[in-house]
Amino acid sequence: MFNGLSAFPLTPFKDEKIDEQAFVGFMDRLVDAGVDSIGVLGSTGSYMYLDRAERRQVIELAVKQAGNIPVMASISSLRLRDVLRLAEDAQQAGASALLLAPVSYQPLSEQEAYLLYEQVSQQVSVPICVYDNPRTTQFTFSDELHGKIAALQHIQSVKIPGISDDAMQAKARVDQLRSVVPDNFSIGISGDAVAVRGLNAGCEVWYSVLGSLFPKFCLEMTRHAQAGRAEEALKQSEQLSPIWALFNQHGSVRVAAAIAIYKKWISAPGLPLPLIPVGSSAIENIEDCLNALE
Repeated sequence: MFNGLSAFPLTPFKDEKIDEQAFVGFMDRLVDAGVDSIGVLGSTGSYMYLDRAERRQVIELAVKQAGNIPVMASISSLRLRDVLRLAEDAQQAGASALLLAPVSYQPLSEQEAYLLYEQVSQQVSVPICVYDNPRTTQFTFSDELHGKIAALQHIQSVKIPGISDDAMQAKARVDQLRSVVPDNFSIGISGDAVAVRGLNAGCEVWYSVLGSLFPKFCLEMTRHAQAGRAEEALKQSEQLSPIWALFNQHGSVRVAAAIAIYKKWISAPGLPLPLIPVGSSAIENIEDCLNALE
């Protein structure tokens, strides 16, 4: 489950409702490419903008389309009560794993974050991936807290934010985290611009935004890194520098939506309002890069 390329598709919207046809299109491309897993309702999937019924709708549709590819679903919410309800829905819908971030309105303490994972881990029957995303949650995990949470039942992976561009520093970061988590615990990298660095440094899985749009290219990068062909993987990632620059400037969800609109995979604006994708001119400037990905 927690290995290789895990693609995180958009949850496309049309007239402020989930565009099931467009979502099925994303899923079909991922299945055709043979990605290792699919993560729905991540940040790219706009989970915090969906109500309970909409989240279950997405999970059920994803599981139905995924076939033998495992689906991980976000259950993050402000209240523990709601997290547990979402966990029950996701499991009943057939999710193979759960993704949980410490989202909040009042900033959480480490004690409160630990309580969240402790309570959820006691009441589910499938693996949980810890979603470490300080940019959106405004919560920063200490390595000590990572170690305590990783020791809980069902906690089997962590989705860490981007790491250093420097290979030695990246490896040192992964090794440090590895030293506080159990054996066979999976460390996954997000932040597509440095994902290859993370894989080359020892991360087992790339939790990817771009992999949901261009899965075959991203799967090839992942396989190079997994096979020890670090330079080949880095060269391919460097080809995508214009895309990474837009991701860093505007946020990946806005750019991903704009790319999908440009490719006519979804209808504009494609995101739940008030979110809007970046302008078409920004995507036209990276047209050659997008064509290479095809």
